[in-house]
Amino acid sequence: MIGLWDTTGNEVVKALAAERRSAGGVASGLALTLIAVVEEKKVREAEAAATIAAAAHPCRLLIVVRSDMEGRSRLDAEIVVGGRLGPAEAVVMRMYGRLALHAESVVMPLLAPDVPVVSWWHEEPPNMIANDFLGVVADRRITDSAQAPDPVAALRQRAIDYAPGDTDLTWTRITLWRTLVAGAFDSTDARVTGARIVAPEHDPTGWLMLGWLKSRLGIEPVLEHTDRSPRLHSVELQCENGDCVRVTREEDTALFSRTGQEDRYMPLPKRPVGDELAEELRRLDADQIYAAALGAMAGVTDLDRRPPMRVHVWKDPAMAAIAGSPA
Repeated sequence: MIGLWDTTGNEVVKALAAERRSAGGVASGLALTLIAVVEEKKVREAEAAATIAAAAHPCRLLIVVRSDMEGRSRLDAEIVVGGRLGPAEAVVMRMYGRLALHAESVVMPLLAPDVPVVSWWHEEPPNMIANDFLGVVADRRITDSAQAPDPVAALRQRAIDYAPGDTDLTWTRITLWRTLVAGAFDSTDARVTGARIVAPEHDPTGWLMLGWLKSRLGIEPVLEHTDRSPRLHSVELQCENGDCVRVTREEDTALFSRTGQEDRYMPLPKRPVGDELAEELRRLDADQIYAAALGAMAGVTDLDRRPPMRVHVWKDPAMAAIAGSPA
């Protein structure tokens, strides 16, 4: 690892090139550049998640930590190639003062050549992605509404602010649920007439599951809130022929029940963030199924018809604070 304190972007570029040469790194072996925007306390979490994801998607990881925007502009950096990160190479950049508002000036020269760029917010997602140039420059943008104080409101905001290429880890967390529910219809074509979802009130996965069922089946699911479980608890479907299909979480397993059949248990583990991240990195095109589910959940239509390219909208937090202060 190389540490650079109170440095410049140019010095970081030189140090990364030197470290890659000494470690035998080859830029053509990278599948993408992953820009992670994180809080200081979550830097190691982001590194651990990226290490898991990099096993399937070798990447250059650029971690941006914005701190103390009121102080003097300063850049501290750590450079790691291989080692504890496996096939990944990482630059952790801690930006202070006004530099934190212009992180792209340091990040852009560090992008791996000729590979896609993915931005991932491992913190409260931005209200408007266009206000952050690190989102505008990316081919794909990954947020996590669960990191927000009000996860459901944050998920609704993702629909308002949506552009093709956006996704949220809330969607990834219901992948196994969607697989189990969809698998129930491998042996029948009975039409679904109703659905009931049980989840905690502030769990965004329950709401996005509602949007998915609504968009795919053309029904109006009922969402019931519970405090019996910290996560999505159960999904029940009522069919036109009278059958009832139910998937219920029990610890890290799912109890699958269906009218006229014996109950079955199937795995339903809580996956680490690295596995969720790796799943989202498998595709770099727009996820139309996610867009339809998100739009149905939030009551916003035609999300997939929006232009995929964003235009950077500069917003200075300092000026916004002045504008909002009493005269």
